[in-house]
Formats: sequence, structure tokens, C-alpha cells
Amino acid sequence: MKISDGFDARRLRPKGQRSWRARIGAAISALLATLGILLAMAAVASLIGHPPALGDLNASPAGAVVTLVFGLLLLYFGVWLWRRSRLRRRRAGELSMSAHLMKKHD
Repeated sequence: MKISDGFDARRLRPKGQRSWRARIGAAISALLATLGILLAMAAVASLIGHPPALGDLNASPAGAVVTLVFGLLLLYFGVWLWRRSRLRRRRAGELSMSAHLMKKHD
């Protein structure tokens, strides 16, 4: 395929302003996922038999189960938010094409 001398592919995707909102959202969601992992690990440690992981918060098995469920929900929400902000950040600079014509990278 012959490319003419006057063709510039960069004109197809003009550089716009950087999206700081998406980056901050990705950072916050990564922190939420990390906090969810830590809470779930502390709850599992309490259920196994090391209750002073979070002090009085999960001293009983019922409190440990509640902490585990909350940690897993926080992890799920953080990963969901991170994927959503990452997808929005990647789609912002692409060409306007139909979704089924693009390659499946995610």
C-alpha cells in the first residue's frame, strides 16, 4: 500500500486536553481496591484464629464475617470503578468507529 507524502496520521486523532478526572478516579479506585484487599485479609486472619488484626472490630466471628463481606464489596467496587475509568480514558482519544469493528483489547 502506497502512502502519499502529504498524509499525516496524527491529524486523525487530534491531541486534546489530558483527562485528570479519569486519572484521579483510577487512583481513588485503586486505593479502594487495596483497602478492600486489606480488610478481607484482616477478616480472614480473624476467622482463622488471630483476632487482634483489627482490635474489637472483628473480635467475634460475626464481626469478622461482616468485615470480610464489606472488604470484598469494597474490592469489587474498586475494581469496577478502575475498569470503568480506564476504559473511559482509553476511549477518549480513539477514532469514532463502531464498537464491533474495533479489536478486543480489554
